[in-house]
Amino acid sequence: MKQLPLGVRLPDRAVFMSFLPARNGQAVEHLRRVADGRIAGTSWLCGPPGAGKTHLLQAVSAQASTTMRAGYLPLKDLARLGVGVLEGLRQIECLCIDDIDQVVGDREWERELFSVLQGIEESGGRLVAAAESPPALLRWALPDLGSRFSASAVFQLRVLDEAEQQAALQLRAHLRGFDLPDETSRWLQRRYPRDMRKLYDLLDTLDEAALVAQRRLTIPFIREVLGSSGDQD
Repeated sequence: MKQLPLGVRLPDRAVFMSFLPARNGQAVEHLRRVADGRIAGTSWLCGPPGAGKTHLLQAVSAQASTTMRAGYLPLKDLARLGVGVLEGLRQIECLCIDDIDQVVGDREWERELFSVLQGIEESGGRLVAAAESPPALLRWALPDLGSRFSASAVFQLRVLDEAEQQAALQLRAHLRGFDLPDETSRWLQRRYPRDMRKLYDLLDTLDEAALVAQRRLTIPFIREVLGSSGDQD
């Protein structure tokens, strides 16, 4: 786990190496350059749940924090604490704001966000925001803030298709040091929701069980661990 200035702890797997770019290669390359300090200014990620927005924001924060002051701000979790969570963020050199649409339309939040955005841009820093929709489609209370975000580098993330999901699961397994046979990954895809976050969590659970039992991730073993609740046949 990596401790960042905002006090938010990121999972070890939230890195670029564990993210399969697939058809999102342009966005991933742009964000790598942001995290390395080669690109400044504002970037925006949009896409449906499960497209990888949170993973990429956390990867940017984790990589940037090795060379600069960086932070990850998940507004879905922190917005309830009020605009005070934005205090002092003007000095952050790389700020990643997740679920920014949680506060869009709230004039107080938008005023503070505008102040943070101005401070970061004036100091030559970088801000990466994520929401389900592009900034031009959100209902901003402050049109000027919406215009500033609309002028940023906007990337629409595409959800992985079935073959890409299988490759992503096998990449995660490889990075964790175990093999995931093709037939096993296909079995998981057929029987569980094809949401990558849920599939990753499921894979982590199975890996831990296999480690304890000293077993391979075969279909019979998965049935034994998870029971028949996931079967849809």
